This record gives sequence, C-alpha cells and structure tokens, in this order.
Amino acid sequence: MIKIFVDSSADYETAELKERQLHLIPLSVTMNGKTYADGVDLKKNEFFELLISSEEFPKTSQPSPQDFLSVFEDAKKNKDQIICILLSSALSGTYQTALLARNMVDYEEIYIIDSRSATYPIRIMTDYACMLAKQGLIAKEIADKVNELKPRVKLLAVLDTLEYLSKGGRIPKSVAAIGEIARIKPVITLTTDGEVGVLAKCIGKNKAMSHIMKDLSSMKVDPAFPCTTIFSYGTENCEAFEERLSENGYAITERMQIGAAIGSHIGPRAYGIVFVEQE
Repeated sequence: MIKIFVDSSADYETAELKERQLHLIPLSVTMNGKTYADGVDLKKNEFFELLISSEEFPKTSQPSPQDFLSVFEDAKKNKDQIICILLSSALSGTYQTALLARNMVDYEEIYIIDSRSATYPIRIMTDYACMLAKQGLIAKEIADKVNELKPRVKLLAVLDTLEYLSKGGRIPKSVAAIGEIARIKPVITLTTDGEVGVLAKCIGKNKAMSHIMKDLSSMKVDPAFPCTTIFSYGTENCEAFEERLSENGYAITERMQIGAAIGSHIGPRAYGIVFVEQE
C-alpha cells in the first residue's frame, strides 16, 4: 500500500486529510508557555488571534526523529510504500530529520521529497501525488513525477506588515519601523532553492498589487492545475486582489488560508496566489 505523508506546513484541514487519505506529521507551535500540535489542536484563526494579541513571538519546532521513525518502522513491517512531501529544507530541519529516520530504518520503499516550498504549493504537489496513486503508479514513479512538477509550482504574495518579520528576527527592528512609516509592502516568492525571496518593496497596497500582477503576466498558468488565492488573517486585501485577477482574466479555483508555520512570519492581511507554470 502507498501512504502519503505531509507535515502541517501544507495547511490541510483535518477533513481534507481524511478525504485524501493523507497522513499528517505536525510541527509544534509554542506560544505563551503552551505547546500546540499545528493543525491538530491549533486552528488557523485561533493561531492568528494568539499571534496578534501576544507579546511573545511563537516558536515553531520541527517533528522529532521519533515521529518519523515510528511511521517508517511500521511501513517496513507492513511492506508499505511511503512518500513524504515536506516543508522546504531551507526553512526547516523537517526534511533532514526525515532522512535521518529513514537511514535508521534502512528501508528502500520510503521516498522523501524536499518540496523546496511551503504552504499551498505543497498541497498542489501532494494532491498531484494522490491523483497519481489512484492511477496505479508505484511510489518511486510518483516521487519522480512530483520532483519534476516541483519547480513549476509558484507562489507570489504581498505582506501587509513588516512587524512579524522583525519579531521573528528576519529583519532588524529599525528596518521594520522605517518600512512601516513608508508603507512598504514587500512582494515575495519562494525561490528554486526553497527560500523566501523578495521580488520588490512597493510603497502602498496598490503598487504592490500592480507589481504582483505584472510578475504574474510574465508567466503562463497551467490550466491543468488549480489556481488558488491565499491569505493569512483577514480577507479584505485578498478580496481586492481577486477582483484584480478577475479583471485580468484569471479564473481562481478557491481561496485558502495560510497556517502557523508560515503565518507566524508574515502576519495578518497577507495575500497572494499559488499556481503551476506551464512547461
């Protein structure tokens, strides 16, 4: 049997995991002295409400080797095939931890994919893997095809505030303060190396939205895959962005909310788009 695992950075809801027969290995989030299993006992809106109200910046921790080891040992015992599609190795040690656990088990039918991405791009890869499994492909074939798809899955997004990048130590507080005064709205992406890259630093929401539309117009969206808007907390900016997309002929499949793994760094009112670029 093929079993597909994701960590909680993929931002699936519990019902979605069940529907797709996916298996979750959650990251943990510690806030105000309490540790939560991301996506299990800490839901997205609850997380953002804690993030906004708390003076303490959340600490996100990767799964332990034992979390993967127990899964992999069961797979070896039952002769299952395992595919893990995990948060970018440039953003977390989750991928390396899974590799360590696989080496300890010494079982060939475990395929661990570094998504080089986060949040909804991982979902596109995982949903694709589920489709291929239903078509009868073996795990190695699925892993190879997901790795081929990986560089074509794109994310473009706009941050509404620099506050949480500063709180998380990603940028100096002085830079964040100046940026807030100047109304800087960074346009970001995920690079081919799986890191967060800044495409532009725009003054004001309208210029940021125009820049993301310009970047989007330079790419061809593959209609065989979903084209999804994303938001963190608060939908006003995302709704305005969707209007711009509609005016320019983009058909949006659905709107999805980002969870704690990425949301802790981007803060509320962020928005963007996830799609697959044509070959």
